[in-house]
Amino acid sequence: MKHVIVGTAGHIDHGKTTLIRALTNRDTDRLKEEQKRGISIELGFTYFDLPSGKRAGIIDVPGHEKFIKNMLAGVMGIDIVLLVIAADEGVMPQTSEHLAILDLLGIDKGFIVMTKADLVEKEWIELVEEDIRESIKGSFLENAPIIPVSSVTRDGIEEVTKLIDELAQEVEMRDVDDMPRLPVDRVFSIAGFGTIVTGTLLSGKFNVGDEVQVFPGEDIGRIRSLQVHDEDVPTAYAGQRVAINISGIKKSEIERGDVVAPIDSMKKTMMLDAKIKLLENIDRSIENRTRLRLYIGSKEVLCRIVLLDRDVINPGEEAYAQLRLEEETVAKRGDRFILRFYSPMYTIGGGKVLEPNPSKKKQFDEKAIEELKIKEEGKSIDIIERIILDNSKNFPTIKEIATTTAILEEKVKEDIEALENKNKVVLFNLTKEVYVIHIGYFNSLKEDILKELKEFHKNYPLKAGMPKEEIRSKFLSNANSRVGDRFIELLVEMNYIDKNMEKIHIKGFEIEYNDTQLEIKKELIRLYTSNNFMPPKREDVYQELKYDKNQVEQVLNALISNGDIIQLNSEICLYKSTYKEAQDILINYLNKKETITVAEYRDVLDTNRRVALGLLEYFDQEKITKRDGDIRSLIK
Repeated sequence: MKHVIVGTAGHIDHGKTTLIRALTNRDTDRLKEEQKRGISIELGFTYFDLPSGKRAGIIDVPGHEKFIKNMLAGVMGIDIVLLVIAADEGVMPQTSEHLAILDLLGIDKGFIVMTKADLVEKEWIELVEEDIRESIKGSFLENAPIIPVSSVTRDGIEEVTKLIDELAQEVEMRDVDDMPRLPVDRVFSIAGFGTIVTGTLLSGKFNVGDEVQVFPGEDIGRIRSLQVHDEDVPTAYAGQRVAINISGIKKSEIERGDVVAPIDSMKKTMMLDAKIKLLENIDRSIENRTRLRLYIGSKEVLCRIVLLDRDVINPGEEAYAQLRLEEETVAKRGDRFILRFYSPMYTIGGGKVLEPNPSKKKQFDEKAIEELKIKEEGKSIDIIERIILDNSKNFPTIKEIATTTAILEEKVKEDIEALENKNKVVLFNLTKEVYVIHIGYFNSLKEDILKELKEFHKNYPLKAGMPKEEIRSKFLSNANSRVGDRFIELLVEMNYIDKNMEKIHIKGFEIEYNDTQLEIKKELIRLYTSNNFMPPKREDVYQELKYDKNQVEQVLNALISNGDIIQLNSEICLYKSTYKEAQDILINYLNKKETITVAEYRDVLDTNRRVALGLLEYFDQEKITKRDGDIRSLIK
């Protein structure tokens, strides 16, 4: 079902609140100060039923220049705007500022209501209409109807209601299947209920019982109840004004500008990449690093603007920029915002978020600017691809990408699956998480690793391969060890490399011995097989073989790396068949007698204590046996 929010805009004391009272028979001035002063300070909310039977929410925003931030907190989520202009005063400063704000926020449906028509002559109304037409040229209201009304006599009220109903039919239905997100514009508490927040649900839906997080903080609560139009509902949908009763979070822990969304669904940021547009009628340019006020969602935050494609942006111009914030917030790609000068405070422009969690960018970085162009103009799949490319070195998960972009994980999955089918990304699983990297980064990393291995094999032809830890620390330092290991396994699965225990080598690599090394190899095998369970010490081997010690050591290490000789410790090595025989003898013994001592194992093998102990300690390391004092038993 489609839901519609109507909002007023216009200068102070032009009759916005009175108009809403005439439309709804309800008063939105809820504060005593507002009622006393006759102006709206805070946002006012109510609802009314349209002739079609549709119920519309309505927001009354303050018109006074001092309360412009309150106006901005309410106007972000409206679908239809009523630009209110009093017949006895015409277009005023806040009229023009509100209209500019509405344009910048991309609101495209609405019309002009000329209030207090009963206070002026017909001829005057015609003059004011001409003035209005001139003032709204070039805006989205340029061709919109102008309806004179009197909230006192109710002349024109029916026509206003009818036109709202007609425009409501044209409002596009918001995506209820998207991630739910509600910027908080009011927070208060009620005895017996606890914390209440209100706002316009921009997307998705909330259900009673849902767990939510209040961003940019880390407080987590549960939705105890939901109200829409003063009625309790089990579910609230995008496009509705919603009051949420949240359990588990205190009123003091929430403030206007916070965002209620599912747990871990958004990522807080101190920077925003954006496309900026300045109003044509402002009287000054914006220089790089100017301090500004940013209004996004229902939040006001101070920031510095870093212009990426120029040094100065002039009135009426557009530019790519990075906003460096002075406090954390959350945002989503495509969110619109307003910019005002820090002092004096007046609206200068606005823009659209292109990247809510960017890396720091430098001015005139052509690659960065091109990236922003893609994010501005591209389809969601193109944007997701770009994000994956930018973040591949960190090996992001699908869930992390969804959080970074504030897009539902299911939708991110769809785009990533499409990219995988186009051979644009590489996916791999680890436990419950799915990691994704761009094919460009994968190929580059793969080639770097293969190049390193080729160089290693060239320099160390008798070594079975490069230690896995060296590969991981040199090329995969941005990933945790488990992810790094999984990536290496992926290269093995794809037949680019092979693994021999903890050594990595290029697929198809074999140790190649020269003639002398082949003779040494033959002698070493003879030496270790002839002595059976009484192998020589390593130093004795070097002395016995009449070859250069370094050459003997290289060949011996090659045989160890290749698994032909098993190194029990720094002194003792056994030929692989001898080691296997010693293992079988031990297992058979323990299957019969359950335990064995070093002395017993020495006697069974007919060897010395040094070898028997070396073997048993090695079996302990390999988790074949377990030690209890001087006694070993099988690990079952």
